Order: sequence, then structure tokens, then C-alpha cells
Amino acid sequence: MLIEFSISNYRSFREKQTFSMVAAPRLRKGDNVFKPVVKGEKLPDLLKVAAIYGPNASGKSNLIKAFEIVKTIAERQPSAQTTLLPVAPFRFDSELADQPTRIELHFIYAEQRYEFELALTQQRIVHERLVAYPKGKETLLYERRHLASGDEYTFGQQLEGGTDLHELWRKSTSAQMLFIAQAVANSSEDLNQLRQPFKWLQSGFLVVSGHMDVWASNSQLLAEKHSSLAEKISEFLQELDVPVTNIRVDKKESNTRTVLTHKTALGEAEFDFHEESEGTKNLIGFWLPWDVHTSGLIEDRALVVDELDSSLHPEIVVSLVAKHIKSDSPNQLIFTTHDTHLMDAKLLRRDQFWLTERDANGATQLRSIHDFEGRESEDLEKRYYEGRYRGLPFVRRG
Repeated sequence: MLIEFSISNYRSFREKQTFSMVAAPRLRKGDNVFKPVVKGEKLPDLLKVAAIYGPNASGKSNLIKAFEIVKTIAERQPSAQTTLLPVAPFRFDSELADQPTRIELHFIYAEQRYEFELALTQQRIVHERLVAYPKGKETLLYERRHLASGDEYTFGQQLEGGTDLHELWRKSTSAQMLFIAQAVANSSEDLNQLRQPFKWLQSGFLVVSGHMDVWASNSQLLAEKHSSLAEKISEFLQELDVPVTNIRVDKKESNTRTVLTHKTALGEAEFDFHEESEGTKNLIGFWLPWDVHTSGLIEDRALVVDELDSSLHPEIVVSLVAKHIKSDSPNQLIFTTHDTHLMDAKLLRRDQFWLTERDANGATQLRSIHDFEGRESEDLEKRYYEGRYRGLPFVRRG
């Protein structure tokens, strides 16, 4: 589960900006937080949900892209070809053009707390560091720095494997590969000290961005192969007040068609998938990441959705957020949105609303509404539109 995420020199992010899921003390709505289970440590409560607001081009989507960087790097396969790494420096400051993007991740996985630091350019990884906190004690596992003379490594005294294996891992690591990835790939299954945090780096964020078309296609493929999943999709729709009582996939030669049965007071009628509203199509697509997120098969993960309101009706967003808050799932939900309906619904706490805005230099500033003075009971939506928290677009008139 995510504790904090920091990013600097990436797209619209200039100086270090930190997004935190640490709950503020003494706020009500206790169901919105949970106590992380960590061996030998007592940590502050963490938030189950966070909503990120801000005008267009303020950096919301860039933050979502930043969440994906580590996962993308962690899943890279060794290759003889050099391909650009998925980062881009802040363009309005020429001094940063040749400087690396820097990421800091503070997370919990398998009841253990970790901090992972990564610095990289499009050409190579220049810094990588992993620290564990067994029983709350800071313990360096490894650090890698790129110098003019080559990569320099520091291995912690507690790092398992031994000197010979550490040397093998080091020699196997190319400029564009994570050391931890090569260490896990070149070690036996019983060596878990690096394997566990690496699993989280690969799967800690399930990111949903763009249109739901691909997700909807995958949902239909699953419904075709497993009738039980088709039933789960229809149940999901019914819970959200979409009267689809059955979904089936008909196959004729090489063609397939998804048929949805709708039920009203007048009876039932069948519709092809392409006849459905865009909202229903989006919901069928969203069912897949939502089901993965709520199934409990992968714990300590965050479902991250860019512009949730563009795919789903505001009332459905409120319903899904409420379901997540009431669930016992240890997973977290993070999303960007323009719709302030959630503020009016009084479902979330002040510390669960985050804002992005661009400063005079074109750099994204990221802050929580809780950073602004105000009462817990105040009308957040009203104050947001009054500009009390900033984060509103400035429209020239004339």
C-alpha cells in the first residue's frame, strides 16, 4: 500500500512534489482510513481513497503517468537495443534539461515498510536505492550510483545472497535495467528480501487511463470464456442501477456478439453491445480493473484512475467510492476528476482531496485541501468554486 510518492523534474513537475496517503489526525469519518499492518511498527493511519482536482493542463494526468514509471521500468526485459526510458524533464528550465527525473516511493508490502528511490534520464538509470524498515529500524539493502567512472554499488550488511551473488547481480545489470530486477531474475525462489518489494514495484499501481474501449473488449472476452464472469458483470451493473439481468456472448463462425438483457416493468429486451449507451459500455470496461482491485487476490495495491468522471456518471462515482470505503479491502483508490459532486456528497474528509495548479513558471504545485485553513464541517465545494483552495482555471474575459 502507498504511504507517499514524490516526483521532480518530470513533465510539468519541476521541484519535488509529494503526494501522501497518510491520514491527518483528529479528523472524523474514521471509516475512510485504516491502520496498516506492519511487523514491529506502529504507523499512522492511511487513507483508503484520494481524489485529485485541478484545471486542465495543471498536471493531474502527469501525476498519473509518474505513478506508472517504476512499473514500466520494473517490467522491462533485457535487450541489445537501446530504447528511451519513459521520462521527460521539465522544459521551462534549461538547467534541468540534462538532469534526471527523480522518484521516491514509500510503501508497505507483506507487512514490511520500504523506501525506494530512483533517478533516471531517457538514456539510463543514474541512481537506485532500496531501504527496508524491519521492526522500524532503517536498513539499507543496496544503493547504485552512476559516476563518470561507471556504476558504484553499496550493499547493505543485511542483504542476503553473499558477495559472489551480489557481484553476479551487479554484472548482469545494464544501464537501462533496475538492479533489483536483475537480482530477482538471477536468484532462487527462497531469496525473498528483494523479491517482495520488487513484486510491489511491478504491481503496486493498477493504472486506468484513457478510454475504456480496451478494458471493455477484455471484459467481453472474459465473459465469453467464463459464464460466471458474465454473471459477475451483470451483477456489477445491477448494483449501479443499470438494469442488465444477463450477459451472453454468441459465436457464429468467426464472428462474436455480446448480448445484454435489460429488464423493465414492461418486460425484457435484448441489445447488442454496440447499441448500449457509452456509459454502460464504460461500466462494462471499468468492471475489470474494479473486480481485480476488490477481489483481494493482490493486496497492498492502489487502483489509480485518470479522469474517473469522464467515464462514469457522478452518482456512480459516489457509489463506487462509498463501496470502497465500506469494504475491508486493504487496497487504495486514487483518481483524478473535474466533478465536484464528491465534495458536495460529504463522503470524503478534507485530507482526501488533493489539488494541482501551475505556478508562474509553468510548474505543477500539488497540495491537499487540508493544507489550507478551514473547518472540517465547511462546504468544500462552495469554497473550491470561490477559489479559496485555488486550483481553478483562470479564464480571460474581454
